[in-house]
Parts: sequence; structure tokens; C-alpha cells
Amino acid sequence: MPGRRLLSLAILVLLSGMLGAAQLPTAGAEGYDPWPGLVQDIFNNRPMNDGSDIIGIEMPYRAEDAAIVPVTLHNKLASTDSRHVVRITLVIDQNPAPMAAKFELGPDARVSEISTRVRVNNYTDVHAVAELSDGKLYMVKTFVKASGGCSAPAAKDADEASNHLGQMKYRQFARPGQEGADGTREAQIMIGHPNNSGLQMDQVTQLYIPAFFIDQLKLWQDDSPVLSMEGGISISEDPNLRFTYVSNGAKTFRAEAKDTAGHVYRDEWKVDAGI
Repeated sequence: MPGRRLLSLAILVLLSGMLGAAQLPTAGAEGYDPWPGLVQDIFNNRPMNDGSDIIGIEMPYRAEDAAIVPVTLHNKLASTDSRHVVRITLVIDQNPAPMAAKFELGPDARVSEISTRVRVNNYTDVHAVAELSDGKLYMVKTFVKASGGCSAPAAKDADEASNHLGQMKYRQFARPGQEGADGTREAQIMIGHPNNSGLQMDQVTQLYIPAFFIDQLKLWQDDSPVLSMEGGISISEDPNLRFTYVSNGAKTFRAEAKDTAGHVYRDEWKVDAGI
């Protein structure tokens, strides 16, 4: 009998310990959710609504290269809706600077898709927040397994990067007349720039390379705004922006970019220059 009582007591102690442990908060990064704090810091604690019918986000669940993770944002707002998307904010929750990019959509460009490449530093939720013309915020999220993207060495050495600094390339994926029935076109802007995150180490000096990145990009068809981006350290080396918009019949496409050192880069192209 004493043996049975001791055994019962031991089981009770073990169960109590297990229950107590289950009630304790999970320690470590995996149990920490920075999103509530980011809502306060980035969005001034404004209410977040379900955005599954408004915006979509597409990223690989497990990234092949954490320094160049593809992300595509879809504007899903119905064409019959009286509202329109004003801006989309991309937040990589666990990155050192979580706000990766803020996109302003041209009021007449009807941008329906935006793709770029980002750095992901840890396993993380990634949020896309759309602000509509009614002033409300709509949010969706996905999860990405990647690590070390913000500190990964640059693909180009410093000399090669400086030789291509600020060089822009424009690409369109259909000639005029081949676009959608509503004038939809797809285009791409690429900018030669190291976009240093400030967390990368010079392999020779073993010193950290100062942050140096494109923080503003603006695009127009003739003088009508199409898309602008406020970028941060999470945008990958040689920023690359691919997007779908509706042509207004413009003959030229213009781009202007600024970086954190104050450099300004400009270029323009004939829209009918071909693919």
C-alpha cells in the first residue's frame, strides 16, 4: 500500500509539472510574435480587417536562397467595387527592419500585380496590408522558412557593383496591341545597386559594410503615375520590380530612383520599343 501511494503521488507531481509547463509562455524566438507591436509601430494600431478578398501574397514556403526570395502581391479587389487600393505595405515580421516595402498605386494605372525579391533573415510570417480608398486596412499573411538573408554576402564584388550603379533596364512582356482587352500590360524595371543591408561583412576587412540601398522608386507612363515604392534593407541586391498595369496610350515610360546616399537615377524608354 505505501508503494502504491508513493507511485500515485509521483504521477500527480509529474502531471502537475506538465500542466504547469503547458501554461508557461514559450521561450525563444519561435514563441515570440512581433506582429502586434508592428501593427502599433507601422500602422499606428489601426484596426486590421480580413483581406483575403482584397489582396493575395505568394511566396515559397521554403526559400531556395534567403537573399533573393520571390514575392508577388495580387490586387484582388473586384472591378465592380467602388473602392480602390491606395497602397500596399509588405512586412517581414522577423527581419531586423520589418517594413520591407510600401507601394503606392497610381490612381489611374489599375495595378493588379507586383512582384519583387526580398531578403528573409529568419523563419517568419510575412504580412501584406492593403489600404483602400475607404481608409480601412486589410491584411493577409503567409509563412516562409528562410534564414540569413540580410547578412548574406553580395553576389557582386564592390567594383562590379559600382560599375553598374544606378543603371536601369526596362522590359515589357507584350507589344502594344497584344495586351489584354482592357489595355493590361506587364512590365519590369531592374536597377543596378548593391542594396547593402548594413548587416553584411566585408570578407577581406571583416568589417560590416554600411547600409546603402534604394529607398525610393517612382514610375510613370508619360506623366501619369503608375507605381512608387518606398524600400528598405529587405529588398534584394539589384532591385527588380515586375508589375501589371493598364496602359493609358502613353508613348514613354519613365523611372526615377533615389538611394540613401542621395544619388538620383533617371531613365525613360519608348513603350513601343518591343519586348
